[in-house]
Amino acid sequence: MAAGAHVTVLGGGWSAEREVSLRSGAACAAALERAGYRVSRLDPTRRVAEELRQLAPDVVFNALHGTWGEDGCVQGILETLEIPYTHSGVLASALAMDKAKARTLFESAGIPVAEGVVVARAEAARRHVIQPPYVVKPNRGGSSVGVHIVTEDDETPPGALMAEDWNHGEEMLVEAFVAGRELTCAVMGETALGVIDIVPAEGFYDYHAKYAPGGSKHILPAELKPNIYLRIQKLALRAHRSLGCRGVSRADFRYDDGPEGSGALVCLEVNTQPGMTETSLVPELAAHAGYPFEELVRWMVEDASCGR
Repeated sequence: MAAGAHVTVLGGGWSAEREVSLRSGAACAAALERAGYRVSRLDPTRRVAEELRQLAPDVVFNALHGTWGEDGCVQGILETLEIPYTHSGVLASALAMDKAKARTLFESAGIPVAEGVVVARAEAARRHVIQPPYVVKPNRGGSSVGVHIVTEDDETPPGALMAEDWNHGEEMLVEAFVAGRELTCAVMGETALGVIDIVPAEGFYDYHAKYAPGGSKHILPAELKPNIYLRIQKLALRAHRSLGCRGVSRADFRYDDGPEGSGALVCLEVNTQPGMTETSLVPELAAHAGYPFEELVRWMVEDASCGR
């Protein structure tokens, strides 16, 4: 898609990750304007099909995060309207958003995952469904929203699971907690980029650590043995392919390499719509690989298509 083409950037929406999506969309829209594209910004409503028909873009840059924007729903609308779009298609988006289904595909592809089980929220709140320590998280969601770590000292599951204002779904994934480092690797097309070691300022890599200034430190390239670094890159690419992802994705890992560690390396999930502010992980990884932010978003627009 040549410079001067009309690109509509979708940002916002109505998921729990709306605010992050607005920031991603604003950053991408500004970069695309600098790159010479004609850009329109759309904070979509449930009338998005009509809104897109009125705008009539040549391509859609999807900067939505979370439910509806990242789970295949908006991708299906774009396929129906025959508007080329960025990131993964309908099926890959739906599979990646459903952590349990993604885990099944990872295991089939030889990608290690933590011991885990899917249960109803009420069951996860009633008792320890696996031996602590473990992590309990919504089966469909992102940005660590609704995620809780249960330690060996916790006699009962988190009370927050039964909060009256809970709106993160009724299906929970409970996984054995893997101590050690939080690592992430992006895939761009068919190429695995570098590996970042994410060091939260405190606690675990939750919503605050992801998005608050100073919430975490990023070490790039991660200080790992060369064989481990390469293995993570290979696993990220394998995870991307196993789900059928397109464009850009990001795979998250835990690696227990401490003095008393087990040496376990597990894949947590694949993000098909990773954060896209100029300081987000994927733009940082792309810049390290020689793609400044404007070049990254230009590549994503040129890669856009239907039938993804």
